[in-house]
Amino acid sequence: MSPVLRDAPIAARLLLGLVFVAHGLNGLLNVVPQDFIPLATSHVPDRALTFVSALVAAGYVFPLVNAIEVVAGALLLSNRFVPMALTVLAPIIVNLVAFYGVLAAVAPGGTVLAAATLGLEVYIAWTYREAFRPLLAARPNGKPSGSQMRAEPRTA
Repeated sequence: MSPVLRDAPIAARLLLGLVFVAHGLNGLLNVVPQDFIPLATSHVPDRALTFVSALVAAGYVFPLVNAIEVVAGALLLSNRFVPMALTVLAPIIVNLVAFYGVLAAVAPGGTVLAAATLGLEVYIAWTYREAFRPLLAARPNGKPSGSQMRAEPRTA
């Protein structure tokens, strides 16, 4: 196996981890976007602004998501609990892709970042596919089905 193919999953994991740690810290530290990660706010559709405004008004959504991003990104960077980090980040990435694909499609930078993030997530998940195999089983091997798990009545 060539060194490039051997090191590609490591590079992808580190890049994805770095993206989420940086973005999560940006949100948690309440840094003005222009100072840390510039955001293009011109030409953003009203429905995208309405959606983001509702999340901000809730008061807890962005801090929670940013904390999850930092923790999961740090797990990816440290190569610890990678399948769990990928699982936790999956709904965030799906929302990112949906947001830029549906609500803010006019922001080409965000669309490219969303597509790249999705690509990295899928590629890393594929390299860890054996860890996900039990999640995709209809019934865990060696475990009883639901009808067999019912408690038997105790007799004294």
